[in-house]
Amino acid sequence: MLVHVTCNVSMAPQITVYSTPSCPYCKLAKEYLHAKNFAYTEIDVAADSEKAEEMIQKSGQMGVPVIDIGGTIIVGFDKPKMNAALGIA
Repeated sequence: MLVHVTCNVSMAPQITVYSTPSCPYCKLAKEYLHAKNFAYTEIDVAADSEKAEEMIQKSGQMGVPVIDIGGTIIVGFDKPKMNAALGIA
């Protein structure tokens, strides 16, 4: 399943969150992006094996979340790395 969440931020990087419905850290990452008003595309890798393979190729990991922020790959919910990739403090 592919979900696109839109918020109003100009010049924001393209963000993709690879997640599963049962992942608590995925939920935290998505809530964090929403709270910071960043639009993102959510990909449910439990439902889409092709996108799961894409995630593994990008990250070298099978765990979620994997967050692609403008080409910067972040494995897990890591606020400092997310902030650096998003260009915020």
